[in-house]
Amino acid sequence: MSGATLAVAPDTDQLSETTTSAATNAQEKPLNRQQQQKTETGRSAMGSLRVIELQLVAFIMVFSASGLVPLIDLIFPAFISAYLLALARFAFPSHGNSSPSSREIVQGSALFRFYIIIGTTVGLFLPLAYVLGGFARGDNHAVRSATPHLFLLSFQILSENIISGLSLFSPPVRALVPLLYTIRRIFVVIDWMDDVWLNKSLPANAELKDVAWFWFGRSLSAANLLYFSINFFVFLIPQFLPRAFEKYFTEREEIESKMAEDKRSAAANKPSPADKKAD
Repeated sequence: MSGATLAVAPDTDQLSETTTSAATNAQEKPLNRQQQQKTETGRSAMGSLRVIELQLVAFIMVFSASGLVPLIDLIFPAFISAYLLALARFAFPSHGNSSPSSREIVQGSALFRFYIIIGTTVGLFLPLAYVLGGFARGDNHAVRSATPHLFLLSFQILSENIISGLSLFSPPVRALVPLLYTIRRIFVVIDWMDDVWLNKSLPANAELKDVAWFWFGRSLSAANLLYFSINFFVFLIPQFLPRAFEKYFTEREEIESKMAEDKRSAAANKPSPADKKAD
């Protein structure tokens, strides 16, 4: 309810109706309060999600305009988006089940949420701090090395947030989003490691802060390669993707069996020719 609506005083008819129905509404207030709390919680979550999406769009625009992202990485999200739309239209069309619980592929336990928090910290927050620190220190080499990874990860998170809220995309298509982006980002992180481990060296008289910054970049690139390799080979391929396909084909079998049952019941209730002649 908007502030303008709350600011308008009710008329006399509304006051009389409110007076006569006060006893009835008193029993419904606890339920309405619970529903209102759930609605406000959902709205706040959606609002925070919209803020995150706007921030990701800002990151993507800045990275794209900076000239630090290679052309192949700029084209990659457009190709993936078109490919996913084609899969959703022709290969794995959605069954139309749009409830939020039906769109969940993996039930998030406390351990799984902790795993996601680690990935977000290692993959997004620390590389972003590394890039901003590179700008502040004038380290163009560090900025150029880590920016493609940040660009692709920002596009991945934005795509996952958008696709997860649309019933147009089936579980296999939603599962392919992190899978395809992670494949590309692993190669990008390998290039990042090649830049900071092989193409960059410390001067002989480097200060302690320069040594710390140098090894922070090396450790961060190695940590990203380790985490997302484990994520790809241990979680996405053997666990996440099979569950998505299992969920998809189970839903399809349930829909087909229900349609067959409806056809049988319709055929059983259809009057026979003998009955029509008797009538």
